[in-house]
Amino acid sequence: MHKNKKCRYITAFLLLGIGVLFFYFLNVCIGSVRIVFPDIVRALAGQEINETVTRILWDIRLPRATAVLILGGALALAGYLLQTFFNNPIAGPFVLGISSGAKMVVALVMVFLMGNGIRVTSAAMILGAFIGAMISMGFVLLMSRRINNMSMLVVSGVMIGYICSAITELVVTFANDADIVNLHNWSRGSFSGMTWENVKVMAVVISMTFIAVFLMSKPLSAYQLGDAYARNVGVNLRFLRVRIVIFSSILSACIVAFAGPISFVGIAVPHLVKRFLRTTEPILMIPACFLGGSVFCLFCDLLAKTILAPTELSISTVTAIFGAPVVLWIMIKKQK
Repeated sequence: MHKNKKCRYITAFLLLGIGVLFFYFLNVCIGSVRIVFPDIVRALAGQEINETVTRILWDIRLPRATAVLILGGALALAGYLLQTFFNNPIAGPFVLGISSGAKMVVALVMVFLMGNGIRVTSAAMILGAFIGAMISMGFVLLMSRRINNMSMLVVSGVMIGYICSAITELVVTFANDADIVNLHNWSRGSFSGMTWENVKVMAVVISMTFIAVFLMSKPLSAYQLGDAYARNVGVNLRFLRVRIVIFSSILSACIVAFAGPISFVGIAVPHLVKRFLRTTEPILMIPACFLGGSVFCLFCDLLAKTILAPTELSISTVTAIFGAPVVLWIMIKKQK
């Protein structure tokens, strides 16, 4: 039995890894200019190829695909942490209003600082988004003390998201026309316009957060078995909950700062991965959710770029098409 489980886990991780590589290279190859795989290999090896193809690869396709891989994994991991924290299958950064809070503060930064000619770094954008995420999370936690029903807590999160979105729309009325265009494109959710500087910052922040979350695997495993059990095995519940809140907020903030709010990935992917692995063990779920989120977002971004080319769909439109049915399935299954 143990051997069968081990084989299933190895197979699952191999398939997820192959899926990441497959969709990563598809994203690099397919676009308005089709690039063949041998040219990609030669470009990566430093050999000379067509200058236009080289610029498209290194300045547009590769940074974008790498950003999708990193941010998609971070979004699924944030969803997994929030579902574990609230013990609610439809908890996620988008549903609980955390993404909307991050979006609100980033919009304030974009309109009032960039609108006045003040250059804002990637780190400052992440910090602003983190503050917004923590504000929304703080309200959700305050509501959780008053409301025991998890369904009502999710409704409270949605209401907080609407309030933050309303404030964002109010901020937009004071923006210049150029800022409104940038803010509108970003607020719909998009991975376009990524640079290697962006990738470097997000890679550092998310890799450090991923390592910190992975080191929490044992306490998270005990936490899943109930507060009493976790206390008996020596888990400091208050400290663990603080870490879950901070790390999920950092991950959500990083995503919103660079790609805008993206819906349903944080809810759907952890459940799909759980069904795929047939386990809830955090030591397996944490890396699997990251890989699953990368595969899901790479696939959705590929469709967003190509399905109505040359027009590009917002990434949230595509993730909603594939993620919303999963959420409906979860709710029907839970009701049964």
